[in-house]
Amino acid sequence: MRIRWFGSISVALVLAIALVLTGCGGGAGGGEEGSGGGGAGGEQITVASDIAYPPFEFEKNGEPVGFDIELMREIGKRAGFTPEFQNVTFDGIIPGLGNNLYDAGASAFTITEEREKKVDFSDPYFNADQSLLVRSDSPIKSVDDIGDGTVGVQLGTTGELKAKELKDQGKITGEVRSFDTITDAFSALENGQVDAVINDLPVSLDKANQSDGTLEVVENIPTGEQYGIAFPEGSDLLEPTNKALEEIKKDGTYAKIYEKWIGKKPEEIP
Repeated sequence: MRIRWFGSISVALVLAIALVLTGCGGGAGGGEEGSGGGGAGGEQITVASDIAYPPFEFEKNGEPVGFDIELMREIGKRAGFTPEFQNVTFDGIIPGLGNNLYDAGASAFTITEEREKKVDFSDPYFNADQSLLVRSDSPIKSVDDIGDGTVGVQLGTTGELKAKELKDQGKITGEVRSFDTITDAFSALENGQVDAVINDLPVSLDKANQSDGTLEVVENIPTGEQYGIAFPEGSDLLEPTNKALEEIKKDGTYAKIYEKWIGKKPEEIP
């Protein structure tokens, strides 16, 4: 806290007031560190994220980590802000941005025309497809084998949209069950409550790799999706974010973050 003194005040009084302020604890000092343009971390912004979506965002030792988390922190260093991540159910992020509850949303968001009616997106930062994940002993080897099986998806995702599209086409004649989180959908698959999960390919591959061979991605479903960082419409953060993102892609930082979290070099940088 900065205090400007006017008039003449005795040194003893100044010292006494300083002691009182010191004894009150850290509320004021902590608040200043993340605010305003001139601090070490710049302006503190609230970034909404569904932190249950490895390798893009998840918790490790009580802290958010993952591809999106590291990328957003790197963008913040270059654009002059410090992201403070808030764990939000995925389908609540875009409505929250529309109501200015958050400054940004970083949660493996596919850029779609429908979403662009509600929020502004950064330039694309990730190329993705959908995938079909099943138990390793399943007779399902492609979407053509699903039949009257039950497919699990996460609510509000492009995986949900793809599953419903396949159902409309008659390739899925059974139920499409939507779950609040992809973790719930994966658990339902492991427990036999659903027969397959349609979800973003990198996330399903990560789950399969962590499953000790019990789960398997049997089909890559090409959709040509691209992820973007979402902002409330007209946000002043959009332009500096795009500038920082361009730098990150060009100087090799993007490739390092990608290889760290995805486990291979990017075939193509968006």
